[in-house]
Amino acid sequence: MASVSLKHIYKKYPGGVTAVSDFNLEIKDKEFLVFVGPSGCGKTTTLRMIAGLEEITEGELYIGDRLVNDVAPKDRQIAMVFQNYALYPHMTVFENMAFGLKLNKTPKAEIKRRVEEAARILDIKHLLDRKPKALSGGQKQRVALGRAIVRNPLVFLLDEPLSNLDAKLRASMRTELTKLHHNVGTTFIYVTHDQVEAMTMATRIVVMKDGIIQQVDTPQNLYDMPCNVFVAGFIGTPQMNFINGKLTKKGEDVYFEFENESLKLPAEKASEEALKEYIGKEVIAGLRPECINDDALSLEKLADSVINADVEVTELMGAEIYLYLKVGEETTLTARVSSRSTSCAGDNIKVSFDMSRIHIFDKDTERYIIH
Repeated sequence: MASVSLKHIYKKYPGGVTAVSDFNLEIKDKEFLVFVGPSGCGKTTTLRMIAGLEEITEGELYIGDRLVNDVAPKDRQIAMVFQNYALYPHMTVFENMAFGLKLNKTPKAEIKRRVEEAARILDIKHLLDRKPKALSGGQKQRVALGRAIVRNPLVFLLDEPLSNLDAKLRASMRTELTKLHHNVGTTFIYVTHDQVEAMTMATRIVVMKDGIIQQVDTPQNLYDMPCNVFVAGFIGTPQMNFINGKLTKKGEDVYFEFENESLKLPAEKASEEALKEYIGKEVIAGLRPECINDDALSLEKLADSVINADVEVTELMGAEIYLYLKVGEETTLTARVSSRSTSCAGDNIKVSFDMSRIHIFDKDTERYIIH
């Protein structure tokens, strides 16, 4: 059993600084859970409290059914992989991976078996006699993972392990980590500021801001149903477009108005009970870049929600193009369109909005009203 339970966890530093506030979370056995958020949001501090490297100010931490607040890190049956690999330069790969087992007086034959098995899983058997200075960044990261695997921990803790790798290697290591999780069958708790890593690897994501959990959900639910403006803007690349405007009602129809434009909400969204108290009030509308299009088919299909926009910049991304648009005096938008688009910087074009996928947020609290 390798579940982890955090109950009303606080971390307070001298001088009244609260790094983590009232943190409540149940991490399931064999889950791949990712903490994500901007720098300074408390995600690494939380991971270090789970590891026992940081003292808990208030609250209770359980690994399995065991309260571990006062248990030393070496006795928690966890293994941590750090951002900087933390390999011993004078030891070979084999010796680095075996070091923790030697400290625990594991028999030599068992050490050899475990190290060779971990090396096979990570495809580094041919590197066992080398020293860290003869390894690439990706190989060093595999050795650090191998050192953790050989201990057969209940929980793997990974603190931004891919941040020192180049973009191509980072992408392949994401795949390797996901495969490793399936093969090892252990609980993984992973910290990153990169939401692409979080979206591609996690079974569930914890989005944090200022030491407080904003939302805990599956990657798809976070993308489709963010609970507030912060989560909506943090998850997704390019980030969601936010438009300040007002909700109005004409007959039975509800419209979102901004910059002298008026966009009709679909009947199923207009009929939402939660919208009624916001008619005539200012709100924030959120729309993903892929919901704004300039192709003829979309313009025809979504004729009720077509507006004019000025193209300021275009970015060719290979399979798609990002259009950076200006509407009216203040509104800027990003559209993710087909690579066949002929829109160029300086053009005034028509774009359609897929209003069936619009999100409406409260202007004051920034909480969602409807998805």
